[in-house]
Formats: sequence, structure tokens, C-alpha cells
Amino acid sequence: MRRLLLRLVFVLALPVVLVAVWWVSSAGSEDVYWPPLRTILETFPDVWTGERWRGDVLPSVLRLTAGYALAAVVGVALGTLIGSYRRVRAVCEPVLEFLRAVPPPVLVPVIMLFAGIGDTMKIVVIASGCVWPVLLNTVEGVRAVDAVMTETARSYGITGAARLKDVVLPSAGPQIFAGLRQALSIGIILMVISEMFAASNGLGFTIVQFQRSFAIPDMWTGILLLGLLGFVLSVLFQLVERRALGWYHGLRAAARRSR
Repeated sequence: MRRLLLRLVFVLALPVVLVAVWWVSSAGSEDVYWPPLRTILETFPDVWTGERWRGDVLPSVLRLTAGYALAAVVGVALGTLIGSYRRVRAVCEPVLEFLRAVPPPVLVPVIMLFAGIGDTMKIVVIASGCVWPVLLNTVEGVRAVDAVMTETARSYGITGAARLKDVVLPSAGPQIFAGLRQALSIGIILMVISEMFAASNGLGFTIVQFQRSFAIPDMWTGILLLGLLGFVLSVLFQLVERRALGWYHGLRAAARRSR
């Protein structure tokens, strides 16, 4: 119980300090662009009503989920293929390095030409940015699979899909999840950017509309909501990661105790 309380203090200490500093530093502010935090918090429930949650927040979360899931499937599948075969990696590596260097927001006008201005465009934009950390981390994870483990599996007749499921993916799992974690933050950024182009709803669209109409406290509530959304998604990701990589975290904990 004491360890849990201590950990909770460490987790909450910095956010509490930052909120307190923001509250105090903005308390007497008369700047229209820098309203007091108290005003922003009082505005929050008036802005984010049930109707706005259904009309703006839910569509954004669904687009993010679809784009992120698409990037995860494509990234893990291609990364496993490229990481497993040296010749495939040699052929694909120059192209991957070139495509990775292109910032996803730059591709928004191009994607709009082919996918239109609907949800498909936004999902493709999110997926186009999220796929790279997943793909590259999967390639490195597959390449780093222990050669002794691979030979042992082959000697026991574990090949094909069984080898992939029981040897390769579990061994590469920590790096794959590292890529998925990076992709999540990129996905939230691209979700907002994609909704600033030819959109009629979503968090990005709503925040821009508030800014253009000089509803500055309302705009700040949208920014706070984005931060809270990112925090909640990060916590959910950690829970999934803990469950999927329980064996890995158990080994690390055992190694720390043995020191």
C-alpha cells in the first residue's frame, strides 16, 4: 500500500505543480488570448455538452482508432516480412528511408486528390504517419530474434506460421509495442491536422472554429480536452501492453531483484 501511494505521489506531483503554476500565473490576466485557468475550467462544461461529444469527440476518436489499427496491421505485417528476409530488406530499405523522410502533413493535399475530403482521407492521413514507427520497430525486433532460439525451434520442427506465432512475434514484441506507443502520439497529432482540412466536425475542426471566431476560452477547453484524451489513451495502452508483455516485464522485474 505504501509503495502504491508513493508511486501515485510521483505520478501526480508534476501535473499538480504545473496546474498550480498556471492557475496562479493566469489568475489576474486580462489578456484576451491568455484567459485565467479558472475561466477556462468554468467554460468547459458549457462547451463540451453531450451533443458536442457525439458530434465532434466521438468521430475524432473513431477516425484515430481506424487509422491507428490500419497502421498497426500494415506495419507489423510488412515489418515481419522485411525483417525476416535479408534480400527483401535490401530491396525495400532505400524506398522506406525515402518515404519515412516525407512529413505526413505534406501528403494531406495529395491524399485528398485520391481519397476525397471525407473520413477516408483522414483515416489514411493518420495511418500514413503511424505506420512508420510500427514498421521500423518491427523490422528491428524481427532482426534481433535470438539465433539460438531460432535454431532450437527449427530443430524441433517449429516452422512456418507456428514459428512466427510462438518465436518471432513474442521475441519482437517489446520493440513492436515501442513502435505502437510512438505511433499513438503521432496519430493524435495527425488526427487534429487532418480535421483542419475540409472537415465539418471533429476536435481539430472545432478548435480552429473557436479560434477563428475569437472564442478563446472555448479554444483552450478544446486544447485541454486533447491533452486529457492523449492521457487516457496512454493509460489504456499501458494496460494492454502490460497484459500482452507480462512475461517480458516479469523477466525485467526478476533481473532487477537479482542485482
